[in-house]
Amino acid sequence: MPDKPTTARARARTALIEDIKDAARRQIATEGAAGLSVRAVARELSLAPSGTYRYFASRDDLLTALIMDGYAALGAAVEQAEGTCRRQDLLGRLRAVAGAVRDWAVAQPSAWALLYGTPVHGYSAPAETIAQAARPSIVLAGILDDARQAGTATVVTTGIDPGLDPAMAATVPSIADLPAELVAQGVLVWSSIYGLVSFELFGHLQGSVSEPEAFFRRSVDALAASVGIR
Repeated sequence: MPDKPTTARARARTALIEDIKDAARRQIATEGAAGLSVRAVARELSLAPSGTYRYFASRDDLLTALIMDGYAALGAAVEQAEGTCRRQDLLGRLRAVAGAVRDWAVAQPSAWALLYGTPVHGYSAPAETIAQAARPSIVLAGILDDARQAGTATVVTTGIDPGLDPAMAATVPSIADLPAELVAQGVLVWSSIYGLVSFELFGHLQGSVSEPEAFFRRSVDALAASVGIR
């Protein structure tokens, strides 16, 4: 945890930064990430735009700060959920982390959309976001590795190699220790969980699924079974 600011000036600076980010989140909730305007944020807070730029040099810097906060909050929710389960309860752990992802997204859909919705034209997230974004993947890799060590993991021989990105391999070393085909299956499981959440939040399940939460739980169990976690 970062040290708390100790001087009145430092506390005021920290508080203003949080005010700017909160105003930006409210704007994103109504206008979407592509509509984020530093000038509009400054206007809401009765600040001069130049004053806002003292804390965030550009709209992209402000977006990055919000994305980092979102990834950190989601990662913490996933880690906390897994921490409530016994290590030997592999299915319980996967259910818990998948449920934490869905619960977090349902509670703050605009934050989910910022992380996993339509990319903002002209914006490219910097490398510093990778470590925070990877936190849920680290948890999943740990569950898969424990299943492999317990001899329960089902490795389907498909010949699929996910071509793991070197940056991700460096960030999540436990993934690099898994068989390539189990990694591919893990990517399928994790992307399916995220896809189910996005389909629900963005309205794509309407007309086809009447009970999305129950459907999600059953789908997670089916995904778990596909990698030998029961």
